[in-house]
Order: sequence, then C-alpha cells, then structure tokens
Amino acid sequence: MTLPAPARQGRLRSLLAPALLAQFLRFGMVGGVGFVIDTATVYALRGRLGLYGAGMVSYVLAASTNWALHRNWTFRGQGSGPAHRQWARFLATSLVGFTLNRGAYVAMVTFVPLAARQPVFATAAGAVAGMFVNFALSRRLVFI
Repeated sequence: MTLPAPARQGRLRSLLAPALLAQFLRFGMVGGVGFVIDTATVYALRGRLGLYGAGMVSYVLAASTNWALHRNWTFRGQGSGPAHRQWARFLATSLVGFTLNRGAYVAMVTFVPLAARQPVFATAAGAVAGMFVNFALSRRLVFI
C-alpha cells in the first residue's frame, strides 16, 4: 500500500525530526565549548585590548574552534570541498549570527554595568542571540 504524497511527507518529517533535534543538540554542545573559549579569551585579553577588542578576538577564535568541531562531529560527513573554503564559508555565513551575537555583546557591556564588570553575561547573551541563525545557515549553506 502506497501512502498519498502528503502522508509520505508527514511521515518523512516525523522520521527526520529526531535526527534534526540530535543535530541541534550537538550544535548547542559545540556552542557551549565556543562559549567557554569566547568567555575565557575575553577575560584573558580585556586588560590589554579592552572589552571590545577582546570581544572581537574571542569571537574569531571561538568561531574557528566551533567550525572544526561542527565539521568533525555535528555535521560529520556533510559538506564538500577543501577545508579552508568550508571554514571561510562558515565564517562568512556566521557574519549574520556575528551581527546578532556581537550586537548583543556590545549592547550589554555598554548599557548594563554588571555585564561590563562580568562580561560572561554579555557573551552568553550574544551566544543565544546568534545560535538559531547560525544553525540554520550552517545546515543550509556550509555543511551541504
């Protein structure tokens, strides 16, 4: 017995949903690693570079680490082409998430005194702000 097209599509969606959820959870775990790197770098460099300079360096370091982990775990076996091109595509598409991420970071350290004293709050706000956009763009444009 063959199911009608809408029923097949619905069944396919239900079969893919657990895989998508698992992938999103891996994406989030990698994001947690990136968050730790981001935060540690900000704390390590804020005295020398200031909060804004430290935030820029920490973002590039964390994003590069996240790309490597996503390539080898979250999206393993997906994507094509040389690694350096995929890395560049990841950083380029991450600019959208970067805008949200660092926009939240800058707003927090500028307008919330607690975030200026404890930048972990600003990096957390930035990570959450960019996570969903970065996941969607990574799935659709980087690891395809």
